[in-house]
Amino acid sequence: MPEKVLLSTDYKDLKLFKRGKVRDVYDLGEHLLIVSTDRISAFDVILPSGIPSKGQVLTAISLFWFEFTRDIIPNHLVTADVNRYPAQLDKYKGELEGRSMLVLKTNPLPVECVVPAGLEESDKLPEVIFTPSTKADVGHDINIDQDYVEKKVGKAVADKIKKTSIAIYQKASDYARSKGIIIADTKFEFGLYNNEVILIDEILTPDSSRFWPLDLYLPGASQPSFDKQFVRDYLESLDWDKMPPAPKLPDEVIKMTSQKYLEAYQRLTGKSLDNS
Repeated sequence: MPEKVLLSTDYKDLKLFKRGKVRDVYDLGEHLLIVSTDRISAFDVILPSGIPSKGQVLTAISLFWFEFTRDIIPNHLVTADVNRYPAQLDKYKGELEGRSMLVLKTNPLPVECVVPAGLEESDKLPEVIFTPSTKADVGHDINIDQDYVEKKVGKAVADKIKKTSIAIYQKASDYARSKGIIIADTKFEFGLYNNEVILIDEILTPDSSRFWPLDLYLPGASQPSFDKQFVRDYLESLDWDKMPPAPKLPDEVIKMTSQKYLEAYQRLTGKSLDNS
């Protein structure tokens, strides 16, 4: 049987800010508490099965990349050390350890910054491109153009998040390749804090990106991956209309998906969750 998973949190003495597809966010006043659960979604539907260690992997990878990209743009991380959390969270330390972050409360920009580096048939593009979209906690995001972004956030901010997204991707992509991973595409989110644009949300995780093993890359073919494509492929084999409720995942699919998330973290950081 799969290991124990955390599918949801219910901290009744804290103010729930929002419950996303994967993360539960609580409003602590000056800060937000982001808790990465083991939930997994596919085709914009949250599945009833959780993936062991997924929440810890998402948090740990985000922490790694937040530090890695700090020279490009500041981010919203305050601390992921539960011993530095406010005293009101002491009773939850055991559950929060390794899967949560205390972050600044920002004014999120209403767009997602998508940076693809591969075409539908997995061919490499000659240059990095920028394809923003709207943000949706449920349902589908909608592709938009740079003019739409400028109308929403202003030209200066629109230019900054475009250039920053490409700069982050290029630096991270070069590093990941040195570790045997192709970052096929990813998405970033930004917010305003004290009128400054900063990086928020998660960053370059197997949930927000497609990771392909460099040694197995084959242009023009479907690629094996370290993300939840394994789950999508299984679901595509079923007679399911991609509408709720979603089917449960078999134990073997759950186990293999957990291993893929853990391997992505280990390849990128050279560590395991046990020694990170």
